[in-house]
Amino acid sequence: MSIERLIDDYAAGPERLRQAISGMSDEQLDAKPIPGTWSTRQVVCHVADFEPIYADRMKRVIAEDEPTFFGGDPDVFASRLAYAERDVDEELNVIDATRRQLTRILTILSAEDFQRNGNHFEDGPLSLETLLSRITGHVPHHVNFIEAKRDALGL
Repeated sequence: MSIERLIDDYAAGPERLRQAISGMSDEQLDAKPIPGTWSTRQVVCHVADFEPIYADRMKRVIAEDEPTFFGGDPDVFASRLAYAERDVDEELNVIDATRRQLTRILTILSAEDFQRNGNHFEDGPLSLETLLSRITGHVPHHVNFIEAKRDALGL
């Protein structure tokens, strides 16, 4: 996939997530129709929590020489960051603002910039292109789970 297409898909992520939850009530957002999985609200909060993390990683790879960054355990975030009390619209706004800001930065970079690396504490060297690809795929990955929840709820 070309860098331009990857950036376009990254920028389209917030709208894709908004469409996936469109028309869901608070009760439906909080439902867990598939045992052992997160609610839709929890999924949206998870995405919102990891957007700034990936944005930081990408900014550091752009700005610094081979920065080091750390992982984060999604289950720990979910258990300690008040997912049940968070407002879905606020979470979507975080995702949207983060992606709009970073898209503006990404569009002015050279092809060589996307080959710059950072060092993930667990995954080793990761290029900017790899980081962008991973976070771009994050929304579609979770939209699939949301769609399964919608189906299970009969929506």
